[in-house]
Amino acid sequence: MEHLENDLERAQYLQSLLISYATGHEASDKEYQELRQYFLSNSGTKHLVPSWVRTNRSFEQFWPFIKHKFPTYAERRAFIWAEFTPLLEFLERGEKAPVDQSASEVLERFDTENVQIIWSKALDRRRTDPEGAITTARTLLETVCKHILDYEGVSYNEKKTDLPKLYHLVANELNLSPSQHTEKIFKQILGGCSSVVNGLGALRNQLGDAHGQGKKSVRPAPRHAELAVNLAGSVAIFLIETWETHKRDAG
Repeated sequence: MEHLENDLERAQYLQSLLISYATGHEASDKEYQELRQYFLSNSGTKHLVPSWVRTNRSFEQFWPFIKHKFPTYAERRAFIWAEFTPLLEFLERGEKAPVDQSASEVLERFDTENVQIIWSKALDRRRTDPEGAITTARTLLETVCKHILDYEGVSYNEKKTDLPKLYHLVANELNLSPSQHTEKIFKQILGGCSSVVNGLGALRNQLGDAHGQGKKSVRPAPRHAELAVNLAGSVAIFLIETWETHKRDAG
């Protein structure tokens, strides 16, 4: 694959390998596995890789998936083209997604088995399932708050303590409550963080998939999900890095 000069060409080649194999043509399983691993090992792109590529490590695993999902070659091609759109568009822009990448790195360092999985789900659902992405964004913050409180030995009611209350407990523990500061600018910034958390809770209740909706309910667009996930990721980074600093100073 030395002929591939950049990540856009690599992603297009990976897509073509999958289409070839899914439509009865020859395709290199070795190249598929190498390219799959290449994009999954890159924190900036791994969340844009289709979920079924992440779970199917080889063509042997991919074949039963695509065979049973779509009976015709045309359907398979259309599906693979659509699924690769977020990754290809990202690479075509040649841009970094700072919140995605920064949050991915911080959350993976913080807790690879739980928090990172939730973050991955939130990223995956932004375009295809805005309601689910909004709900998952709130779940991300709830989980981060609970992890910090557990590490610090702060008790809370697992079932009755909602996100704003969890955040309040964490803020007090990490000296992030506006009332703990006298400088006006810090009070404003920290008050803004609290407002973001409260807003995420309200957005999730209004637009997420956690509750049933009536006939006149407003359905969120991908931009709403993008906003919720980016806000949740930014606040999560802030809490985790503040907590890590708090630990270092205490040690």
